[in-house]
Amino acid sequence: MDWKKKLIDLADERANALSAAEQSLSGSNEADYNAAMERVSNLNKEIQRVQDLLAEQQKQLDRQQPSQAEAADMAGERGEALRRGNEVKFTAQEVRRAVMNSVTVATGTLVEPTGAGSNVRDPLGNMASSIVDQVYVQDLTGLGAYMEPYVISELDAKGGKVTTTAGTARTQSTDPTFGVAVIKPYELTVTTFVDRNISNLTPANYYAKIYNMAMRALRRKLAGLIVNGDGQTTPDMYGIKNATNKAGSAIYAGVDVSKVDESLLDTLYFAYGSDAATGPAARLYLNKADLAAIGKLRNSDKDRVFKIRPDSANANTGTIEDGGVIVPYTIVPDLTALSGSTAGASAIQTMVYGDPLNYELGLFGDYSIRVDESVKAVERMVAILGDVFVGGNLVVDKGFVVANLPQKAS
Repeated sequence: MDWKKKLIDLADERANALSAAEQSLSGSNEADYNAAMERVSNLNKEIQRVQDLLAEQQKQLDRQQPSQAEAADMAGERGEALRRGNEVKFTAQEVRRAVMNSVTVATGTLVEPTGAGSNVRDPLGNMASSIVDQVYVQDLTGLGAYMEPYVISELDAKGGKVTTTAGTARTQSTDPTFGVAVIKPYELTVTTFVDRNISNLTPANYYAKIYNMAMRALRRKLAGLIVNGDGQTTPDMYGIKNATNKAGSAIYAGVDVSKVDESLLDTLYFAYGSDAATGPAARLYLNKADLAAIGKLRNSDKDRVFKIRPDSANANTGTIEDGGVIVPYTIVPDLTALSGSTAGASAIQTMVYGDPLNYELGLFGDYSIRVDESVKAVERMVAILGDVFVGGNLVVDKGFVVANLPQKAS
């Protein structure tokens, strides 16, 4: 059985059942509403079983990685194909692994030629924001769109004095509300250039260098899309800062901030989560300029207000210690810096805070890469061209808090 298709069909059934429940509730048809919600509950259990099965299957696939020799042979074959100008395709699962892990190819034992210009050095800090590694990534190959239902509010219990309520109709509970986050495909292209002397590399390392460059370019663009969306008035791909459900309501929460000061982290920390708890597994995503501004804050004794501890294994991430609270952070260059913003005619969205797994990134098919030597032949440059369809949206209500610099008072 195609369990992935089964999961998609079940999700569609659940969405239809939720829609039926909403209609019944609007028409005050309690019997149909209860029947529809029972169907939703049963579908949730079945979906969970299929998801567990797929997760175990994915673990098996991840363990069945090619050996060093097999990876080298595959890289060599793909490298030769790229040299001939042919297109190389990577499945959504290959891209998923590359997106969720550091971009490397198992060809480290191959010997690279040492002639001048054969090894093209990457610039300092040439990496994409780790937000790409931290969000939830799903293979949606073959779908035109994907609908992810989520809960906005749950049932509300009522109470009363026994002697008063005995023999009377009980007060009706506040009914739950639901939303549907839509994930649609958005075309993403990668275009980058490198000196054609890269062709002096062995086929496997030629492929490895181009693969890594193309994947890094994809990851850099994805980082911006995840926080800001695609920039259209009616988005195809939603970002954290403009995440909207099918009904047009915002999925994120907002909190007003005025500047980078000693109360900023408290404001974000306590704005996230429910009335009963602070939000678990949350991270702060911010521009590097804001991280620097946080680091510059001093108290009356000229001591640092916050202790910033970069991760020695990943310079893009780290923690900010605020008294007894430790806030993990990730630098995202595509976010607007609060420290560099001035209140204007409209509110400005800056840093965001929340659990990255509340954002779902969908891969709608293969990622194709090809090399073209004709685009910048005069400059002796090789063009690396990539094409893929991606999509994304928040799938948990108020799954992120967005820090807003309010508009200037008139």
